[in-house]
Amino acid sequence: MADKAYITPKVLKWGRESSRMTIEVAAAKVHVANEKLIEWEEGLSLPTIRQAETLAKAYRRPFSLFFLPEIPRDFQPLQDYRRKTAKQLGTASIFIIREIQQKQAWISDVYKDNNQQTLPFVGKFSLKDHPITVANDLLTFLDINPLNYSSDNPIIEWINKAESKGIFISRTSFIHSRLLLDSDEIQGFAIADVYAPFVFVNSDDWNAPQLFTIAHELAHIWIAASGISSEIEPDLHGKGKFDPVELFCNEVAANALMPAGIMNGIDGKIFTSSAEVFKISKKMGVSSYAFLVRALNLKLISAEVYRKLKQDADMDFQAFLKREEEKKARQKEKEGGPNPYLIRLNKNSRLFTQIVIDAFRGGYIEPTQASYLLNTQVNKFSKFEALLYR
Repeated sequence: MADKAYITPKVLKWGRESSRMTIEVAAAKVHVANEKLIEWEEGLSLPTIRQAETLAKAYRRPFSLFFLPEIPRDFQPLQDYRRKTAKQLGTASIFIIREIQQKQAWISDVYKDNNQQTLPFVGKFSLKDHPITVANDLLTFLDINPLNYSSDNPIIEWINKAESKGIFISRTSFIHSRLLLDSDEIQGFAIADVYAPFVFVNSDDWNAPQLFTIAHELAHIWIAASGISSEIEPDLHGKGKFDPVELFCNEVAANALMPAGIMNGIDGKIFTSSAEVFKISKKMGVSSYAFLVRALNLKLISAEVYRKLKQDADMDFQAFLKREEEKKARQKEKEGGPNPYLIRLNKNSRLFTQIVIDAFRGGYIEPTQASYLLNTQVNKFSKFEALLYR
């Protein structure tokens, strides 16, 4: 007979509930009836050690946690700046928030212990400041010119510049192949720590919305407002629906990515063609929709021109998405899919990965801790290094 795991029932229940997992889903993980799992959570019977280990893995908790006499103290939930009608955060969203919080807490503690200087831009401004002032400071600090990016993929430049200044940027669209992040639930979040600020971006979208999310979450860092965001990008009709912090950060992002000075200098002929709008918005790294909203707000176009161009732009965008999907399919067929280590590197943050590997190579942290922090076996770290140093 298999050995029983003498777990603490209320801790087992907390593990499931804090992962936003239903009884039905959790029971299926260990191939037992729903009633059996309820028995374990009520202390009427015990799971086997293997069953408890499986649940710990499913809940993304250390197995030893289940044996504590009381529910452990967990990370504090991030402020939720999403609309009140937003979808409840699901298991994937909870897991990615928890994972980034763990990474952030570790690196912040390391920096504190080493008397690292605090970062002056975290909380430099507040909602009392003008969004243009914050946007200009952000661009100056990161040394970014929105009309003169160094590559045709502005998001890479923003990430590289941000991480060079000590801001960790994590991007992914899934926890694993069967647990995907829902962009309707969460598009990004920020942890505004003076030692190790972290920005997370849900990459379940094309690059323009991701770039707007990065700029938006950086604004959260600049005003020290840690929290979760969704439905990012300008909205003509949503001012009464959004938290003041979200509206402010959207204004900062719009002014950083599409400064009024640049927008006012654009040749008006561009607004006679949705194709021209798409071309310049792509160059600036934003969506045609965000570009048109910005132009309308700056009174560069009328409401009538906006509606006509938006309708045409929507059709152009659908055609663009179709071409992108076809291109991805051809690339996948040719190359066999994306590099799994590149995906994991982006999820960990390149800067975070570099620091952990350096600490491991220098003998400052144990292999098990390094492996846990990067979610990769240490004998595979060379795969990361090949991507970091190329």
